[in-house]
Amino acid sequence: MKFTRITVQPDQMGGVPCIRGLRIPVATVVEMVADGMPEGEIMAAYPDLEAEDIRESLYFAAETVREREIPLVRTA
Repeated sequence: MKFTRITVQPDQMGGVPCIRGLRIPVATVVEMVADGMPEGEIMAAYPDLEAEDIRESLYFAAETVREREIPLVRTA
């Protein structure tokens, strides 16, 4: 998948992936979704966001996790 709404700029937000060059980190959007915040509330909190930004943030997060190994704590 080609990500057209996710940008990484070393001189902005420490180079973390953001939405369309805005100072809205992808991680912030993904966390809001994970917390159960409805799409409309997320867009109200960040008026520059569009519904497609939220969807692409989720795809980006999924692809990022797929591409690397993440250490997990084993529970007994």
